[in-house]
Amino acid sequence: MKIITISREFGSGGRELGKRLAELLGFDYYDREIITSIAQAQGMDAGYVEKALEDHAWQHIPLTYGRTFTSSAVMQNTQTNLLIEQKRVLDGIAKAGRDCVIVGRDADVLLAAEKPFSIFVCADMEAKVRRCAERAAEGENLSHKAIEQNIRRIDKARARSREMISDSRWGQGSSYCMTVNTSGWDLKELTPAVAEFINRWFERRQ
Repeated sequence: MKIITISREFGSGGRELGKRLAELLGFDYYDREIITSIAQAQGMDAGYVEKALEDHAWQHIPLTYGRTFTSSAVMQNTQTNLLIEQKRVLDGIAKAGRDCVIVGRDADVLLAAEKPFSIFVCADMEAKVRRCAERAAEGENLSHKAIEQNIRRIDKARARSREMISDSRWGQGSSYCMTVNTSGWDLKELTPAVAEFINRWFERRQ
């Protein structure tokens, strides 16, 4: 079984790269499917689950007992259940034994025992802002500054999430098998080169 995990800066094209890699290599692909599975298991709206796990607003709640307000305690319990369910879903994917690409969800950390090929995808800020603007929903006219602020907010949340479950730093090169800077690249052109390196990496493991 071969597992590829992709961590990414918001707007870097990591999701697209993951999808293209899965198609090129003939691997299963997991992204929003994980959110859907968590939502179904918890009987929650998928949109709520995604926001809770992506925005990580709950991380600002003090992790102490006996001092929090009831609402905070309930929220903390809910988020803990979501994280436990996320781990269960990822373990289920691994146990299925099929080659796959998993985007996000700190899968490289949570599935470390499976020795996945972990990728961190980054890009310069201008490239990320441009990509976000090009893919914005119809009628969504955010300024350059607003998009950049959103990128920084989401990336900060992703870094905090990793810090909670790992000693390794989010985005630090030594924490991943490969770091890919997509600035200036057409992802359709870049994907085969990344796939070639991945194939060689798995061959050396055999």
